[in-house]
Amino acid sequence: MFLSYRDPLFGIIVFFVLLFVISALTYLFGLYKEKKSRKSQCGCKIGTNNLNNLKDLNFNEEIPENEKTIEGNAIYKAKFIHAKFNVNVFADDTGLEVEALNGEPGVYSARYAGKECNSHKNIEKLLKNLINNKNRKARFKTIIALILNGKLYQFEGIVNGLISHSLKGNKGFGYDPVFVPEGYSKSFAELSLYEKNKISHRSIAVKKLIGFISKQLN
Repeated sequence: MFLSYRDPLFGIIVFFVLLFVISALTYLFGLYKEKKSRKSQCGCKIGTNNLNNLKDLNFNEEIPENEKTIEGNAIYKAKFIHAKFNVNVFADDTGLEVEALNGEPGVYSARYAGKECNSHKNIEKLLKNLINNKNRKARFKTIIALILNGKLYQFEGIVNGLISHSLKGNKGFGYDPVFVPEGYSKSFAELSLYEKNKISHRSIAVKKLIGFISKQLN
């Protein structure tokens, strides 16, 4: 499998693999963690149970993210790499969906504030759009699209919560400082990586992916 070295999924997959090892389950993939970014996330398989990144295919291009849904983006990226290299591949896309904003920023989460956006500007726009709005319900959603032996599979991870009125915490990235997961009083940016990985949308989707692949290997 290949997974983008820029992807926050690296740390989460490592987290779950370690849990599986502790539980005496088969170690499925060789993983390593690299820097996060908002760029395309994708992965593929070239050897037996090897998880690598796109650099190993000498692929450094940006994969377009022009679909209108989170699911669409994940599927497009997986199909793009599968068509180009004919390998088993998985890709993900993630977005924040706010109920009072009809699901915004959604698929545009990473570029919500426009071309010159960054996390601060995206959060600033989000809070501005929610001024005086009592409905702060929101959810993070991750979709992982897997193409395995020519068949397409999808795995969804969702965590519900609320948008706070101001930034809280300095950990994490993206909208983490304003997202308070259901059942918690702290934002994602106030939780430790261990705490966040136990409940996050990416963790849920990755756990489903690993469980599925584990069954396929048995």
